[in-house]
Amino acid sequence: MATPNYGYEKRQRELAKKKKKEEKLRAKAERKTGEGGEGGALTGHAQDDAAPQDGAPPPSAPSQAAA
Repeated sequence: MATPNYGYEKRQRELAKKKKKEEKLRAKAERKTGEGGEGGALTGHAQDDAAPQDGAPPPSAPSQAAA
């Protein structure tokens, strides 16, 4: 019977972890550039209402597209 290759399994877990972290950072950067400013938590609803008039997608759209 062959022995398990723990080194390979560990490397695969590390690669998956690294990929997930990079995707998370990329999504965070997209949200940051998409907002155009900070403080969206308090005025998020007002921005959502104004976004269709400007023709820009609402700030929540990039997070839904990534999922």
